[in-house]
Amino acid sequence: MGPTCSIIYENEPMEKNTMQQPPRALTTTFFNWRELSASILQGLAITAGTLLIYQYAVREGYNEALTKTMVFTVLITANIFLTLINRSFYYSIFTTLKYRNNLVALIISITVTLVALILFANPVTRFFGFERPHFFQLIIAILTGFISVFWFEIVKWMNRKRNQQT
Repeated sequence: MGPTCSIIYENEPMEKNTMQQPPRALTTTFFNWRELSASILQGLAITAGTLLIYQYAVREGYNEALTKTMVFTVLITANIFLTLINRSFYYSIFTTLKYRNNLVALIISITVTLVALILFANPVTRFFGFERPHFFQLIIAILTGFISVFWFEIVKWMNRKRNQQT
């Protein structure tokens, strides 16, 4: 996911508020503390979601293959939504989805297609040691991946509200 995210982000259009931001000092590093801490918190939230689905699968008595499948699905889903949410640290995903970047649809389509092959094409599923999940199991894993990153939209919304008040 790392290289694909980089390709997507490199082709993003400039945000509307870029010229309203003060210039960065020459002494600042590429990552400031705020962006780095947001990334760490996002990683911790994805880790929590992944461990939660693992514990759920174990508690439900699912076998190792199905447990791995659900954990894998959470990780991939979280990364897809993380890519979409992190297109802007200020604007909403609903705003950034309107940005013109053809690579977003292409790369996410390829990712979803490959995941579908891994989960539902029996030879590929067996090769990875996975098991085809039932509909409910798949939905639980996808929702967990989504929720583990969507909280950042609330953070961005609060930042926009705070900036509007000042």
